[in-house]
Amino acid sequence: MRLILASQSPARLSVLRSAGIEPVVRVSCVDEDALVASLANPTPEETVVALSAAKAEAIEYDDECVVVGCDSMLLFEGELVGKPGTAEVARERWRRVSGKSGVLITGHTVLRVSGGAVIDRASAAESTTVRFGTPTDEELEAYIATGEPLHVAGGFTIDGLGGWFIDGIDGDHSSVIGISLPITRRLLGQVGVSVSALW
Repeated sequence: MRLILASQSPARLSVLRSAGIEPVVRVSCVDEDALVASLANPTPEETVVALSAAKAEAIEYDDECVVVGCDSMLLFEGELVGKPGTAEVARERWRRVSGKSGVLITGHTVLRVSGGAVIDRASAAESTTVRFGTPTDEELEAYIATGEPLHVAGGFTIDGLGGWFIDGIDGDHSSVIGISLPITRRLLGQVGVSVSALW
């Protein structure tokens, strides 16, 4: 049984590799903004799960495989935010979260495929509280200049340069990186696949 990761995230790939799985990476093209706009009054968890499902469903399947799609967003002061995209947005976001806490929510969808068709599916979201430090203006500008915070959920990482500015987390470390190992194992079990069969 082969696992296909429907994500271009090097962090998710690294988590899976470190946990004994060498996935096939297939990047899905999903218009995230359009999908979110189409949802009728969703909860934050429903939003990230819908995005994870769309990503898993948008790739080409093998005849026999499991597909994992993920999406992460930061819930801060009632607002759900994704990747900043620009230095200006990243800067403004960091100035808002510095010294405060937010909740990083990661949606997961696992599809079991047989004969090239989806025969089972399972989804869940994982929420982890992130306690942000307070970088100096010089540190923040240097971090933004690296480009890292522009392309990650919430504008930060804990496994890269952003880790210097995270005071701590309460919850699942791997989920903040982008894919929760405990949640993924449980979802695989729900579709009848033991994680050890993928090692």
